[in-house]
Amino acid sequence: MSEYAINLKGVTKRFRDKVAVRDLDLQVPSGSLCGFLGPNGAGKTTTIRMVMSIFYPDEGELSVLGRASAEESKDKIGYLPEERGVYKKMRVGEFLAYIAKLKGMGKGGLNKSIEDWLEKIGLPETRKKRCEELSKGMQQKVQFLASIIHDPELIILDEPFSGLDPVNARLLRELIDEQHKMGKTIIFSTHVLHQAEQICQRVFMINNGRKILDGPLEGIYARFDPKTVIIEASDGESIGDRIATFEGVRSVSASAGSAVELHLNDGADPGDVMRRLMSELPLRRVELRRATLEDIFVGLVDPGDSEDSVRAALTETATAGGVS
Repeated sequence: MSEYAINLKGVTKRFRDKVAVRDLDLQVPSGSLCGFLGPNGAGKTTTIRMVMSIFYPDEGELSVLGRASAEESKDKIGYLPEERGVYKKMRVGEFLAYIAKLKGMGKGGLNKSIEDWLEKIGLPETRKKRCEELSKGMQQKVQFLASIIHDPELIILDEPFSGLDPVNARLLRELIDEQHKMGKTIIFSTHVLHQAEQICQRVFMINNGRKILDGPLEGIYARFDPKTVIIEASDGESIGDRIATFEGVRSVSASAGSAVELHLNDGADPGDVMRRLMSELPLRRVELRRATLEDIFVGLVDPGDSEDSVRAALTETATAGGVS
């Protein structure tokens, strides 16, 4: 097995005057579970389509599962595209069998495998139903099943949670985690950042076709010092006037319930501020709030930033230890 399931070097893709992906370097370790993050229009789907050999890069090179393109490894890849689609007139069992055979699966044991998988995703009664009879959420689960039924090494999921209710979203997360524990490399693309925080080991994030974060999730958190402390006063205590001028605190805002958030100055040491808060104020709660991926992303990319200032921020982040 190759060290990297996906390896992109200097990849650029243009559509007429628009540069959708710009000089992208990316290495996805084999066996990892990666979130591919960024806002709508950032270049995520274009990158995935280049990995899948639907598009080809205008510049740069890429490899998939150690080969020059996905075409050479197609039976080892499972792909759930952003644009959903099943053969509506086909029955669910027939559709899954058809996809499995396209991916190189033989007939032996296939029917039993389909039955078992439909049971696992909570749709055992749908095998003989036509796909068009299913709800949108059911069709999405069937298409997810079609992407993994052939036991692929690499699974690429483009916005897999879109349109799913909370119960089915949880089921899908469990299935993704199960596949990962079996040693599969999994990439899922989303613009909903908290979903990546729930299940990913590592993330890579792009904006305007450029990579702005790439690395293990815990390493990324470690690189971005938390700058928010949540406090709650003891019952009946008034501390508003005192915290507004507390050393190291830049601003104060309301939080959930009676708690307040203290936003610290860039040079402030959160640990030092918390110790002084506990020693000087009547508090029943002091908590350091870790930066979320959304906080980090917004902090890196301000819509008002110039291209030069964004590039400078990316360079600083790229050269920090553990994050590229």
